[in-house]
Amino acid sequence: MKQIIKDYVSSCQKFSRNKKIHHKRFGLLKPLKIPAGPWNSLSIYFITELPLSNNFDSILVVVDRFSKISIFITNYSEINALDISQILISNVFSKNSLPVSIVSDRGSLFVSSFWTQLCQQLNISRDLSTSFHPKTDGQTERVNHILEQFL
Repeated sequence: MKQIIKDYVSSCQKFSRNKKIHHKRFGLLKPLKIPAGPWNSLSIYFITELPLSNNFDSILVVVDRFSKISIFITNYSEINALDISQILISNVFSKNSLPVSIVSDRGSLFVSSFWTQLCQQLNISRDLSTSFHPKTDGQTERVNHILEQFL
């Protein structure tokens, strides 16, 4: 019933002409800044729901946006923000340098208060990709596609 009413109202010309917009207009999409050098800007993403292999069922993909170097770290899908920070510090930051910015999706791990505070303490800017718009971080999406072909 609700869907029928919604369809009827959305197709009504009088309603569409007189309907008032009750929110601010959406802004334009903003492109990501071009990284200044290697390991200045990282992009991170999780590939989950993989078949078990050595008790791991997900992969953390870290891509340097400047040099396109990718790091693949096996993980468990049941992971928290503290675990991610420890993995990044031991596998990425310690071998390269602290990035200026990190691009990630809007997953619960990357919008948690712990992750936010960690980035503030390390002076790392967080750039969250647009919801349901994977082209925001197309570089990592491409790396994920290639990795999934190998798997």
